[in-house]
Amino acid sequence: MKILTTKPSKDYELIDSGEGEKLERYGQYILRRPDPQALWPKNLTEQLWKQADASFLADGAKWKTKEGMNKDWEIEMSDLKFMIKPTPFKHVGIFPEQESNWIWIKEKIKQANRPIKMLNLFGYTGGATLAGLSAGAEVVHVDGSKSAITWAKQNAEISGLANRKVRWIEDDAKKFVAREIKRGNKYDAIVMDPPAFGHGAKNEVWKIEEDLIKLLAMCREILSNEPLFIIVNGYASGYSAIAYENGLKSIIQNLGGEIESGELTIAEAKTERLLPAGIFARILFS
Repeated sequence: MKILTTKPSKDYELIDSGEGEKLERYGQYILRRPDPQALWPKNLTEQLWKQADASFLADGAKWKTKEGMNKDWEIEMSDLKFMIKPTPFKHVGIFPEQESNWIWIKEKIKQANRPIKMLNLFGYTGGATLAGLSAGAEVVHVDGSKSAITWAKQNAEISGLANRKVRWIEDDAKKFVAREIKRGNKYDAIVMDPPAFGHGAKNEVWKIEEDLIKLLAMCREILSNEPLFIIVNGYASGYSAIAYENGLKSIIQNLGGEIESGELTIAEAKTERLLPAGIFARILFS
Protein backbone atom coordinates (compact mmCIF):
# COMPACT_ATOMS: atom_id res chain seq x y z
CA MET A 1 0.00 0.00 0.00
CA LYS A 2 1.30 3.41 -0.99
CA ILE A 3 0.67 6.77 0.61
CA LEU A 4 0.68 9.63 -1.91
CA THR A 5 1.07 13.05 -0.34
CA THR A 6 0.41 16.60 -1.50
CA LYS A 7 2.90 18.97 0.10
CA PRO A 8 2.72 22.77 0.48
CA SER A 9 3.34 24.78 -2.68
CA LYS A 10 3.19 28.38 -3.84
CA ASP A 11 -0.59 28.51 -4.16
CA TYR A 12 -1.76 25.78 -1.80
CA GLU A 13 -1.09 24.61 1.73
CA LEU A 14 -2.90 22.79 4.51
CA ILE A 15 -2.29 25.11 7.44
CA ASP A 16 -3.94 23.06 10.19
CA SER A 17 -6.54 20.36 10.74
CA GLY A 18 -8.40 18.69 13.57
CA GLU A 19 -11.68 18.40 15.44
CA GLY A 20 -13.55 17.74 12.21
CA GLU A 21 -12.19 20.72 10.26
CA LYS A 22 -9.35 21.80 7.98
CA LEU A 23 -7.74 25.18 7.39
CA GLU A 24 -6.26 25.67 3.91
CA ARG A 25 -4.71 28.44 1.86
CA TYR A 26 -5.68 28.67 -1.79
CA GLY A 27 -3.62 31.46 -3.31
CA GLN A 28 -4.30 34.67 -1.38
CA TYR A 29 -7.24 33.33 0.63
CA ILE A 30 -7.53 31.07 3.68
CA LEU A 31 -10.56 28.78 3.83
CA ARG A 32 -12.05 26.90 6.77
CA ARG A 33 -14.11 23.80 5.99
CA PRO A 34 -15.49 20.68 7.70
CA ASP A 35 -13.52 17.44 7.27
CA PRO A 36 -14.77 14.33 9.10
CA GLN A 37 -11.38 12.59 8.71
CA ALA A 38 -9.66 15.07 11.03
CA LEU A 39 -10.14 13.11 14.27
CA TRP A 40 -7.41 14.79 16.33
CA PRO A 41 -6.77 18.06 18.18
CA LYS A 42 -5.98 21.23 16.26
CA ASN A 43 -2.50 22.73 16.61
CA LEU A 44 -3.53 26.35 16.17
CA THR A 45 -5.79 28.39 18.42
CA GLU A 46 -9.42 29.13 17.63
CA GLN A 47 -8.44 32.80 17.39
CA LEU A 48 -6.17 31.98 14.45
CA TRP A 49 -8.81 29.78 12.83
CA LYS A 50 -11.29 32.63 13.01
CA GLN A 51 -8.99 34.75 10.85
CA ALA A 52 -9.95 32.65 7.79
CA ASP A 53 -11.20 34.68 4.82
CA ALA A 54 -14.09 32.24 4.32
CA SER A 55 -15.66 29.65 6.61
CA PHE A 56 -18.19 27.02 5.61
CA LEU A 57 -21.07 26.94 8.07
CA ALA A 58 -22.12 23.30 8.18
CA ASP A 59 -25.33 24.00 10.08
CA GLY A 60 -26.52 26.40 7.38
CA ALA A 61 -24.76 24.83 4.39
CA LYS A 62 -23.30 28.14 3.30
CA TRP A 63 -20.12 30.20 3.37
CA LYS A 64 -19.39 33.16 5.60
CA THR A 65 -16.87 35.37 3.81
CA LYS A 66 -14.99 38.51 4.68
CA GLU A 67 -16.08 41.72 3.01
CA GLY A 68 -14.31 42.37 -0.29
CA MET A 69 -13.31 38.75 -0.91
CA ASN A 70 -13.44 37.67 -4.55
CA LYS A 71 -16.09 35.14 -5.52
CA ASP A 72 -13.51 33.27 -7.59
CA TRP A 73 -9.76 33.45 -8.13
CA GLU A 74 -6.96 31.64 -9.93
CA ILE A 75 -4.33 29.34 -8.45
CA GLU A 76 -1.61 27.10 -9.87
CA MET A 77 -0.77 23.54 -8.86
CA SER A 78 1.58 21.15 -10.63
CA ASP A 79 2.03 23.68 -13.47
CA LEU A 80 -1.75 23.64 -14.07
CA LYS A 81 -4.13 26.52 -13.38
CA PHE A 82 -7.50 26.31 -11.67
CA MET A 83 -10.32 28.71 -10.85
CA ILE A 84 -11.31 28.42 -7.19
CA LYS A 85 -14.98 29.05 -6.43
CA PRO A 86 -16.45 28.13 -3.03
CA THR A 87 -19.72 26.24 -3.65
CA PRO A 88 -22.81 25.54 -1.50
CA PHE A 89 -21.59 21.94 -1.15
CA LYS A 90 -18.38 23.07 0.65
CA HIS A 91 -16.22 22.16 -2.36
CA VAL A 92 -14.01 24.73 -4.08
CA GLY A 93 -13.40 23.17 -7.51
CA ILE A 94 -10.19 21.28 -6.86
CA PHE A 95 -9.09 18.25 -4.86
CA PRO A 96 -5.46 19.02 -3.90
CA GLU A 97 -4.80 15.43 -2.85
CA GLN A 98 -4.96 14.48 -6.55
CA GLU A 99 -1.72 16.34 -7.32
CA SER A 100 0.34 13.13 -7.05
CA ASN A 101 -1.90 11.47 -9.64
CA TRP A 102 -1.58 14.47 -11.99
CA ILE A 103 2.20 14.27 -11.78
CA TRP A 104 2.07 10.51 -12.41
CA ILE A 105 -0.26 10.93 -15.41
CA LYS A 106 2.02 13.50 -17.03
CA GLU A 107 5.10 11.38 -16.39
CA LYS A 108 3.65 8.14 -17.82
CA ILE A 109 2.22 9.80 -20.93
CA LYS A 110 5.51 11.52 -21.71
CA GLN A 111 7.47 8.32 -21.11
CA ALA A 112 5.20 6.41 -23.50
CA ASN A 113 6.63 8.49 -26.34
CA ARG A 114 3.65 7.74 -28.60
CA PRO A 115 0.18 9.17 -29.21
CA ILE A 116 -2.06 8.49 -26.19
CA LYS A 117 -5.84 8.75 -26.12
CA MET A 118 -7.18 9.21 -22.58
CA LEU A 119 -10.72 8.99 -21.18
CA ASN A 120 -11.55 10.90 -17.99
CA LEU A 121 -14.84 9.71 -16.47
CA PHE A 122 -16.57 11.73 -13.74
CA GLY A 123 -14.10 14.40 -14.83
CA TYR A 124 -15.42 17.22 -12.58
CA THR A 125 -13.36 20.40 -13.10
CA GLY A 126 -10.70 18.64 -15.11
CA GLY A 127 -7.54 18.13 -13.05
CA ALA A 128 -6.70 14.81 -14.71
CA THR A 129 -7.83 16.16 -18.09
CA LEU A 130 -5.43 19.10 -17.82
CA ALA A 131 -2.61 16.76 -16.79
CA GLY A 132 -3.22 14.56 -19.81
CA LEU A 133 -3.47 17.48 -22.22
CA SER A 134 -0.32 19.12 -20.87
CA ALA A 135 1.60 15.88 -21.52
CA GLY A 136 0.38 15.74 -25.13
CA ALA A 137 -2.48 13.24 -24.87
CA GLU A 138 -5.79 13.47 -26.68
CA VAL A 139 -8.47 13.54 -23.98
CA VAL A 140 -12.21 12.85 -23.80
CA HIS A 141 -13.67 14.42 -20.64
CA VAL A 142 -17.05 13.09 -19.46
CA ASP A 143 -19.19 14.43 -16.62
CA GLY A 144 -22.91 14.47 -15.91
CA SER A 145 -22.87 18.09 -14.75
CA LYS A 146 -23.00 20.93 -17.29
CA SER A 147 -21.64 23.40 -14.73
CA ALA A 148 -18.66 21.13 -13.96
CA ILE A 149 -17.82 20.89 -17.66
CA THR A 150 -18.05 24.66 -18.03
CA TRP A 151 -15.69 25.00 -15.08
CA ALA A 152 -13.28 22.43 -16.58
CA LYS A 153 -13.26 24.31 -19.87
CA GLN A 154 -12.40 27.49 -17.98
CA ASN A 155 -9.49 25.72 -16.27
CA ALA A 156 -8.23 24.48 -19.63
CA GLU A 157 -8.45 28.03 -20.98
CA ILE A 158 -6.45 29.65 -18.18
CA SER A 159 -3.94 26.77 -18.32
CA GLY A 160 -3.33 27.49 -22.01
CA LEU A 161 -4.66 24.05 -23.01
CA ALA A 162 -8.01 24.88 -24.60
CA ASN A 163 -6.65 24.38 -28.12
CA ARG A 164 -5.31 20.89 -27.42
CA LYS A 165 -7.15 17.76 -28.61
CA VAL A 166 -10.01 17.52 -26.11
CA ARG A 167 -13.71 16.69 -26.26
CA TRP A 168 -16.07 17.80 -23.50
CA ILE A 169 -19.01 15.39 -23.09
CA GLU A 170 -21.98 15.97 -20.80
CA ASP A 171 -23.26 12.43 -20.27
CA ASP A 172 -23.78 9.57 -17.86
CA ALA A 173 -20.50 7.64 -17.53
CA LYS A 174 -21.99 4.17 -18.02
CA LYS A 175 -24.11 5.17 -21.00
CA PHE A 176 -21.17 6.91 -22.65
CA VAL A 177 -18.88 3.89 -22.27
CA ALA A 178 -21.64 1.58 -23.57
CA ARG A 179 -21.90 3.70 -26.72
CA GLU A 180 -18.12 3.73 -27.13
CA ILE A 181 -18.16 -0.07 -27.06
CA LYS A 182 -20.74 -0.12 -29.87
CA ARG A 183 -18.77 2.48 -31.84
CA GLY A 184 -15.57 0.51 -31.46
CA ASN A 185 -13.66 3.43 -29.94
CA LYS A 186 -10.58 2.57 -27.91
CA TYR A 187 -8.51 4.33 -25.24
CA ASP A 188 -4.93 3.90 -24.07
CA ALA A 189 -5.58 5.42 -20.65
CA ILE A 190 -8.68 5.68 -18.44
CA VAL A 191 -9.13 7.79 -15.30
CA MET A 192 -12.24 7.77 -13.15
CA ASP A 193 -13.29 9.37 -9.87
CA PRO A 194 -16.72 7.85 -9.20
CA PRO A 195 -18.83 9.20 -6.34
CA ALA A 196 -20.46 6.92 -3.80
CA PHE A 197 -23.82 8.16 -5.09
CA GLY A 198 -24.72 10.55 -7.88
CA HIS A 199 -26.78 11.37 -10.93
CA GLY A 200 -25.96 11.46 -14.63
CA ALA A 201 -26.77 14.12 -17.19
CA LYS A 202 -30.38 12.91 -17.48
CA ASN A 203 -30.80 12.10 -13.80
CA GLU A 204 -29.50 8.55 -14.16
CA VAL A 205 -28.76 7.09 -10.72
CA TRP A 206 -25.21 5.99 -9.87
CA LYS A 207 -24.64 3.70 -6.87
CA ILE A 208 -21.04 2.64 -6.48
CA GLU A 209 -21.90 -0.67 -4.81
CA GLU A 210 -23.99 -1.65 -7.84
CA ASP A 211 -22.36 0.13 -10.75
CA LEU A 212 -18.57 0.20 -10.29
CA ILE A 213 -18.04 -3.47 -11.12
CA LYS A 214 -20.14 -3.10 -14.28
CA LEU A 215 -18.30 0.05 -15.34
CA LEU A 216 -14.87 -1.51 -14.86
CA ALA A 217 -15.90 -4.50 -16.97
CA MET A 218 -17.13 -2.16 -19.70
CA CYS A 219 -13.90 -0.16 -19.58
CA ARG A 220 -11.97 -3.38 -20.26
CA GLU A 221 -13.75 -3.52 -23.63
CA ILE A 222 -12.63 -0.07 -24.71
CA LEU A 223 -8.96 -0.50 -23.87
CA SER A 224 -6.64 -0.27 -26.86
CA ASN A 225 -4.27 -3.04 -27.91
CA GLU A 226 -1.47 -1.11 -26.20
CA PRO A 227 -3.02 0.23 -22.99
CA LEU A 228 -0.94 2.55 -20.83
CA PHE A 229 -2.78 2.94 -17.51
CA ILE A 230 -6.03 2.99 -15.56
CA ILE A 231 -6.62 5.04 -12.40
CA VAL A 232 -9.62 4.71 -10.08
CA ASN A 233 -9.99 7.26 -7.28
CA GLY A 234 -12.34 7.24 -4.33
CA TYR A 235 -13.57 9.96 -2.03
CA ALA A 236 -16.00 9.53 0.87
CA SER A 237 -17.06 6.13 -0.47
CA GLY A 238 -16.32 4.23 2.73
CA TYR A 239 -14.30 1.61 0.87
CA SER A 240 -10.72 0.47 1.25
CA ALA A 241 -8.14 0.95 -1.49
CA ILE A 242 -7.81 -2.85 -1.42
CA ALA A 243 -11.40 -3.11 -2.67
CA TYR A 244 -10.54 -0.90 -5.65
CA GLU A 245 -7.35 -2.88 -6.29
CA ASN A 246 -9.32 -6.13 -6.34
CA GLY A 247 -11.74 -4.56 -8.81
CA LEU A 248 -8.89 -3.73 -11.15
CA LYS A 249 -7.33 -7.19 -11.03
CA SER A 250 -9.97 -8.56 -13.36
CA ILE A 251 -8.93 -6.00 -15.96
CA ILE A 252 -5.25 -6.94 -16.12
CA GLN A 253 -5.87 -10.61 -16.85
CA ASN A 254 -4.00 -11.51 -20.05
CA LEU A 255 -2.79 -7.91 -20.38
CA GLY A 256 0.06 -7.80 -17.91
CA GLY A 257 0.74 -4.73 -15.87
CA GLU A 258 1.34 -3.80 -12.27
CA ILE A 259 -1.25 -2.61 -9.76
CA GLU A 260 -0.61 -0.27 -6.86
CA SER A 261 -3.10 1.20 -4.43
CA GLY A 262 -3.23 3.23 -1.27
CA GLU A 263 -4.25 6.51 0.30
CA LEU A 264 -4.23 10.07 -0.98
CA THR A 265 -3.14 12.48 1.74
CA ILE A 266 -2.25 16.13 2.34
CA ALA A 267 0.62 17.14 4.62
CA GLU A 268 0.21 20.04 7.01
CA ALA A 269 2.63 22.82 6.21
CA LYS A 270 4.50 23.01 9.53
CA THR A 271 3.89 19.70 11.28
CA GLU A 272 3.80 17.39 8.19
CA ARG A 273 0.89 15.60 9.86
CA LEU A 274 -1.08 13.78 7.17
CA LEU A 275 -4.76 14.38 6.49
CA PRO A 276 -6.39 11.35 4.80
CA ALA A 277 -8.25 12.63 1.74
CA GLY A 278 -9.16 9.64 -0.42
CA ILE A 279 -8.02 6.36 -1.89
CA PHE A 280 -6.70 5.24 -5.27
CA ALA A 281 -5.83 2.15 -7.26
CA ARG A 282 -4.01 2.23 -10.59
CA ILE A 283 -2.61 -0.10 -13.21
CA LEU A 284 0.48 0.63 -15.26
CA PHE A 285 0.46 -1.78 -18.17
CA SER A 286 3.73 -3.32 -19.29
